[in-house]
Amino acid sequence: MTQLLVPEYPPPHRWISSRHADDVEVTQAVADPLFVGFGRAWWLALLASTPFVLWLFGAIGWLFYRGIGIWGINSTVVWGVAIANYVWWIGIGNAGTLISAMLLLTRQKWRASINRFAEAMTLFAVAIAGLMPIIHLGRPIYAYWLAPYPNTMSLWPQWRSALVWDFWAIISYLLFSILFWYVSLIPDLATMRDRAPSRAGQLLYGAFALGWRGSAREWARLQTLHSTMAALGVPLVCSVHSIVGLDFAASLMPGWQESIFPPYFVVGAMYSGFAMVVVLAAAIRWGLGLQAIITRRHFEVMARVLLMASIVMFYSYATEWFMGWYGGEHSDRELVRFEFTGTYAPLFWTLLACNCVIPQVLWLPVARRSLAILIAVAIAINVGMWLERILIVWNTLSHGYMPTLWRSFHFTFWDWSFLIAPLGFFAFLFLLFVRLVPSVSMFDVRELAHEEAAA
Repeated sequence: MTQLLVPEYPPPHRWISSRHADDVEVTQAVADPLFVGFGRAWWLALLASTPFVLWLFGAIGWLFYRGIGIWGINSTVVWGVAIANYVWWIGIGNAGTLISAMLLLTRQKWRASINRFAEAMTLFAVAIAGLMPIIHLGRPIYAYWLAPYPNTMSLWPQWRSALVWDFWAIISYLLFSILFWYVSLIPDLATMRDRAPSRAGQLLYGAFALGWRGSAREWARLQTLHSTMAALGVPLVCSVHSIVGLDFAASLMPGWQESIFPPYFVVGAMYSGFAMVVVLAAAIRWGLGLQAIITRRHFEVMARVLLMASIVMFYSYATEWFMGWYGGEHSDRELVRFEFTGTYAPLFWTLLACNCVIPQVLWLPVARRSLAILIAVAIAINVGMWLERILIVWNTLSHGYMPTLWRSFHFTFWDWSFLIAPLGFFAFLFLLFVRLVPSVSMFDVRELAHEEAAA
């Protein structure tokens, strides 16, 4: 395998580390590991994630058998970990397509190294998110009632229900994300078809490549379709997580009637999603030896995005607190006080530290250039964003209008199961992805290498 040159930083006008990277070098760097094998590390990671897959489906089976009473929810806090997980996972899922589509429309060259696995992250995260409302229904066997299908009972969805909004948001976004990801994958599948050493690999990759031959006409149509889908994807992504925000804002509960919720949720989705992309990029860079393609400059740019998003998130929190005080409603002011001093106050202060304080270290160039510090900040952000999702639910439902109904949520083993096991399931799916499909877009990187060589 031809090795690319790997300096710590490419020149300022370049995103590929090698000064003389050609098509063969890029293709070998990305495609050859899929045929040569990933070695012991990949198998150990897959083996470590498998018990989490079994744990998740075992927990779902037990939930279906025993009912949602196995969770820590009660007559007041009727939403719990499942709904918080739904919002968190759909946020991570929204970010992948949003990142790829926005960077494509704004002609950001550095997207070439991260767009493929960011979009794959979207597919797996949205699939996991889609499970959460279903298992929270109480009667999941009737989940199909959310879809308007012809039936003898003239049963139609209640369009004023947030469950129906979520159903259509997830379905439309998942279908679009699959198409957006697959369209950009076709040229690379054709490359894999041509390089596959076995007949089975040639047939498999060839079937999904749809007869791609790389003619000028095919490239023109692909670029037009991809750009059009990107233009459609940005408003779709914004609408999906805005609907998730409206699940809360359309209610009558204190702390949820916030007009800032839709844009606030969209920014939060980008924030947590970019943090997850940082972690995945570091893992792929190390595991596949792609230091020349995913460079330190990519991480530095993503660090700046995270820093900007942390400032916007703090502004959103401050707006919530200000509107709670300025509105003059006793229940809203009491809720703000409860957030800072109530039952869940330690978690709330941890949230603020993870989402607002810790990312400020990225103002320092040395922190942005340190992978260890950046990964630690990204993990802290995802922890903080999950705490934000769960506390949006807990604080309001635990401290609503009637003091006689104030109750706290207490974790059970099964709450922890639905928090931890999906992370292992996500890792399992991602490991399968990097083993079967090029995790970096070869044609995008080759095009970028040509442009930088010409410059």
